[in-house]
Amino acid sequence: MSGFGHFARTALELEREIVKRGIAIGIDWDDRARLRELAREALSCTAECRLGLLRNPDYVVRHKGELFALSSLMLMTMQQSAQVGVLTSGGPAWKAFGRALYEESERLRAHPQAEAGD
Repeated sequence: MSGFGHFARTALELEREIVKRGIAIGIDWDDRARLRELAREALSCTAECRLGLLRNPDYVVRHKGELFALSSLMLMTMQQSAQVGVLTSGGPAWKAFGRALYEESERLRAHPQAEAGD
């Protein structure tokens, strides 16, 4: 399994970058309501939406866009590692935001008519 060490390294790097963006935008990783709100926004944000966030001159908005992009990389890393039988997860920030993304995804799946603002 040593050939799959890059998943663990990638998870650590993503965790570090997620934490940095969280600090920049003032995320409390224990505030589940705020994380669910961010997760709702991330899940409803299209590629065009993310590009707009990333190009925004306001650094807080830009860092939120970066967080959304990092969450996509986080999910892709978990999916790719699972395909080869490797369980990959990051640290506390990764797990907290990942849980919020999962919970919001489940909520949307259960209530497809629900919108980001509901």
